[in-house]
Amino acid sequence: MKMNYRLLLSIFIFFVLCGCGGETQKNTKKQEKENLEDAIKKFNMAFATGDLEILDSLTTENYLHTNSSSKVIGKSDWFNYLKKRNAFIKSGKLVVMDYTLGQTKIEYHGSSAIVTGRVTVVAKDSLGTTENQYRITNLWVYKNGTWKRAGFHDGKIN
Repeated sequence: MKMNYRLLLSIFIFFVLCGCGGETQKNTKKQEKENLEDAIKKFNMAFATGDLEILDSLTTENYLHTNSSSKVIGKSDWFNYLKKRNAFIKSGKLVVMDYTLGQTKIEYHGSSAIVTGRVTVVAKDSLGTTENQYRITNLWVYKNGTWKRAGFHDGKIN
């Protein structure tokens, strides 16, 4: 009888621990998803305001950037562009009045995610105020507890 009691108690404890582990795993995945949404918002705000330090912290070292007006560039070339753009923002020659990501869809693939959506940009420069819209696809990777953007592509919506 003692043996059956111990066996039943061991099985019960095993199932309790497995059940809690599953719930913890679900909570961890939910937190990772929320963290990605926060990282995307933080990234977009940093891009709109020209915060290069935050952008650097949220991109991988082997980041690739593609848009409809240039060839594929790596992180260092993209940051060279951002530095020039940032100088215009700081001088007031470029004012980003709105930078909004909408129609967002996120597809998770293990420790990666594909983010698609539509970006609306309203900016003012020496030529006046313009509004442009772009369809975007981003690749984000989750590594060492942090989401980072690893790839970007956009196409202008006419």
